[in-house]
Amino acid sequence: MLATEASAQMYAERLTELAHTLGFDGWLINIEVNLDVHFIDNLKEFVKHLTMTMHDAVPGSLVIWYDAITVNGDLDWQDKLNKYNKPFFDVCDGLFSNYTWKENDPQDSATVAGDRKYDVYMGIDVFGRNTFGGGQWTTNVALDLLKKVDISAAIFAPGWVYETKQPPDFQRAQNHWWGLVEKSWGILRSYPEQLPFYSDFNQGHGYQVSVEGLQISNDSWNNISCQSFQPMLKYTRDQVHLQAYTDFKAEPYSGGNCLTVKGSLQQNIIFSEQLFNGGLAMEDGPVHLFYSIRANASSALGLSLDLSSRNKQGTSKILVAEDIATFTRKKQNHKYGSYVKADKVELHAPDNHGWVLYKATVSSSAGHTLTGINIVCTLKFTGEISPESEDGSILVEDVDGTSLYQASLGHLSIRNTDKNTEFPPAESWITEGDYISWSKCSNGSELVNLKISWKLKNPDQPQPPFSKYNIYVEKLTADSDLKVPSPKSYLGVASVDAFYVSGLEVSNEVTGLKFFIQAFAHDGSWQELEECPKFFLFPVHSE
Repeated sequence: MLATEASAQMYAERLTELAHTLGFDGWLINIEVNLDVHFIDNLKEFVKHLTMTMHDAVPGSLVIWYDAITVNGDLDWQDKLNKYNKPFFDVCDGLFSNYTWKENDPQDSATVAGDRKYDVYMGIDVFGRNTFGGGQWTTNVALDLLKKVDISAAIFAPGWVYETKQPPDFQRAQNHWWGLVEKSWGILRSYPEQLPFYSDFNQGHGYQVSVEGLQISNDSWNNISCQSFQPMLKYTRDQVHLQAYTDFKAEPYSGGNCLTVKGSLQQNIIFSEQLFNGGLAMEDGPVHLFYSIRANASSALGLSLDLSSRNKQGTSKILVAEDIATFTRKKQNHKYGSYVKADKVELHAPDNHGWVLYKATVSSSAGHTLTGINIVCTLKFTGEISPESEDGSILVEDVDGTSLYQASLGHLSIRNTDKNTEFPPAESWITEGDYISWSKCSNGSELVNLKISWKLKNPDQPQPPFSKYNIYVEKLTADSDLKVPSPKSYLGVASVDAFYVSGLEVSNEVTGLKFFIQAFAHDGSWQELEECPKFFLFPVHSE
């Protein structure tokens, strides 16, 4: 790779092609070997050319150099930015320092970096192996110092929480650990600036997968590409009466989890917590909300929108809920500028685990910005209603009564249209299968491996952008009724236009495999399976 300058450039270009094709955000270059010093110039050219080509091919991408090999060719971790690794830093986007740095090393690095100090990422090993502050539950000690010095941080091996089985369970320990990071550095979120806005609160892992409340897989999974916008939940280990949290145990509406609010609530109290903030520019005309709820009989859940005037004349709050009366009877405790009733929408899935889909239409104008989305919870009215109070509100009796509250929010989609995305029909696609191989299984069945890829026949024709593709397979037999579809098995998800099938078992009675490629749009809508592009494969049964 480093024999010549041309060779170094060629390998850099191949890595760029790989990143562009597979949707990588960039490269971390870590060379932990000694290298003859006469290769160093070509190594610098490799890093420089990789950075340049990545910026051209993948806007916003980063190439980061890890603090290992020096310009002398020695494998010698410096634990900071200095003259021995700065030549590599100068031709890429940043330095990830080794994690055994001492207290003064961050300031020394900032001094050497000058106006690029934020491109120096001081490493912190969460396992605590010779890392400043000890890592683990005191990782924030190192973060606090780096925040004070005003230099960047790189957290290494946050999987410590999972790998060491921290109590009481993974989800609560994970939330508590990241809560320490948030307390030290805060949170930087990046939300879209124009509609549509969609989130199913997916964290990129789970113990099941659902689409519109229908469970399509009950296997554990991890896929960071499936993450959606995360809510601003306040995780705490303290005992609180009511807590909003990401729920991985209950059946989700979409993806692998939902957002649940659970605890005790007083009858006349409205609980509200901000889920998202940002700056979504509104346009003249209606804005359409679609969201899913599952709640017990006594719990009501709504959403409130914060609309700010662009000329800074104030913010108005709009409450969206099915049972408006439940909230307006308690409006002396929580004021909203206006109320919008949400209507139920029939779900496609017959077995949706109690999820109810709602839609609502809110009027908007080009002079406003959606700056906040909040979840709003209260108990449904069960007692007597008193006469109107002096301020015109209707009061609920037994204001001190406390009951169990439990409700879940499955997803939220905000759009400029009340129609789902129109997807290209199946005949608009070209589907292909490559690298197909068959092998015999010990039980007499066959195992197949292949790569499925797809593309539009006319890529220049305007089409909606797709966020992901769910892949299914239907195993056809001689007895298959073409008019009655056979059960389809979920295989996985792709974020690019290709999917690898590995070790799919095909029994002897199977005469054909029909793969379905189900496209999803950025507003959360998806293509019906029977209308999706398909790829057919016929088994080669060995004797």
